[in-house]
Amino acid sequence: MRKSTILIAVPGLLAAMTALAAGSHHGGHDEVAIGEPGVSSKVTRTIHIDMKDDMRFHSSKFNVKQGETIRFVARNSGQVKHEMVLGTPDELKEHAEAMKKNPEMEHADANMITVAPGKSGEIIWQFTSAGKVDFACLQPGHFDAGMKGLVNVSKK
Repeated sequence: MRKSTILIAVPGLLAAMTALAAGSHHGGHDEVAIGEPGVSSKVTRTIHIDMKDDMRFHSSKFNVKQGETIRFVARNSGQVKHEMVLGTPDELKEHAEAMKKNPEMEHADANMITVAPGKSGEIIWQFTSAGKVDFACLQPGHFDAGMKGLVNVSKK
């Protein structure tokens, strides 16, 4: 292989690897099971969640109705980075394992927010199906320590 070919190929390869490492998870969650990104103008109510360094969400259980669009405001009152990720139990567990290998993974999907200490972030989500939707902090060690929650979605 010629040197000029290598010089052209390497930056493209590095860009592709960076995109994968950055953790773009578009389409990675089971939208049928957990719902879909919500529209701000259709928010029916706001739920506040405090994330603390005791590895708990304060509060961690919510009841919503099928079809409702919720604005989750997640505040990190701790000293370390936390996040809130909506998903199925299997997705959350799998993603928590991936985060152990790539702790600096950045999240770009509508079902997740990473929040720095002292900051807040939000997720706007429409719950389209009745059932249970789990959420968790997937920062390394946080999921295993029990930083999890549940949204009970009742039928219309």
